[in-house]
Amino acid sequence: MENTEMIARAIVLGASAIGAGTAMIAGVGPGIGEGYAVGKACESIGRQPESSGAVTRTMFIGCAVAESTGIYGLFVALMLLFLNPFINKL
Repeated sequence: MENTEMIARAIVLGASAIGAGTAMIAGVGPGIGEGYAVGKACESIGRQPESSGAVTRTMFIGCAVAESTGIYGLFVALMLLFLNPFINKL
């Protein structure tokens, strides 16, 4: 391997690591959103206990949709770290 190829490889690997760290920021949003949703659901059930079934069902669906965003971020981070699709472009 030439010296320039080694430098380019190191830059791509470093950028992939930075990208993976940035992708993991996607886990913060779902955590905050799910906490807020659960808090509001508890507040709603406290005000109208007879509607607990509908509120709980809607809360679980919303939390599942929000969690999928975090899972996508985790997938992108793992893909950048271990599969590293950009290293073959050199």
